[in-house]
Amino acid sequence: MVYRVGILDDYQQVVLKLVDWTPLGDQVTIDVFTDTILDEDVLVERLKDYDIICTMRERTKFFAPLLDKLPKLKLLTTTGMKNNGIDAKYAKEKGIVVSGTVSDGNSTLEHIWALILSTVRYIPHDDANTKVGNALWQTKIPLGLAGRTIGLIGVGKLGAKTAAIAKAFGMKVLGWSPHLTPERAAEAGVDFAASKEDLIKQSDIVSIHIVLSESTRQLIKAADLVHMKPTAFFINTSRGPIVDEAALIQILENKAIAGAGLDVFDVEPLPLNHPLRKLENVVLTPHMGYVADSSYETFWKQTAENISAFLAGTPTRVLQ
Repeated sequence: MVYRVGILDDYQQVVLKLVDWTPLGDQVTIDVFTDTILDEDVLVERLKDYDIICTMRERTKFFAPLLDKLPKLKLLTTTGMKNNGIDAKYAKEKGIVVSGTVSDGNSTLEHIWALILSTVRYIPHDDANTKVGNALWQTKIPLGLAGRTIGLIGVGKLGAKTAAIAKAFGMKVLGWSPHLTPERAAEAGVDFAASKEDLIKQSDIVSIHIVLSESTRQLIKAADLVHMKPTAFFINTSRGPIVDEAALIQILENKAIAGAGLDVFDVEPLPLNHPLRKLENVVLTPHMGYVADSSYETFWKQTAENISAFLAGTPTRVLQ
């Protein structure tokens, strides 16, 4: 049997270049897709004949209704060992193996600080201003970080690492989440904020580091954003739906805060006519927090290994 393999959402068109797929030999045929399809009927038409589907993170979601419409699917791979966009439990019930990969490096942490610094120092604005030949040599005044307060919504492993770098800049670090305790805040090396409102009011930068779940969906609402200082910046590198996107857009349109740096959105890819694309006080990146050459090489090398192991009858790195 020759297995049909579909590799989804290869935005940068690099998957076939990063890994030597020839060891799979004539056991498979491989098709690569570079776009994300949001319409489920159209997606089913594309994927219905594939035995193996390879996904990148949560770019394309595989929940029960879609899995029910893919009767030929036998192996579903994902980058990382956790993917909230795949119902792995239901897949297992249907006899579909779901295999993941490890994640290495610090790409998300690196991107968090790249986005924070780009935003508060107006780097994209100054780059564009310089290249366009504006006679006004300097037009913005960056926010100095030393002595300022960064408020972290979520203080897990990534939040704690973000806090350590903030301290290297001489910043004060506040932490809050629905389940954060003073003891856990101390372990992470941050000051405990008694409430979400307290953290937002005190912070010069509010940065999201909490995991998206049903309890954290739209955790940051319009009623929270109004407590931000007019000189403050909002940063989100976690997941778009944690924040009321419409409320954030309104705050930015009204210039009620200094600006925002966003790597994640309610709908991805961000629609071309989306209002966020038109705002001058926001820095946007296309969900690049987990992307790096080193991580991509690991992701796809292990994806090829997972396919090989599956074909040999010994699936590896199986998600439970």
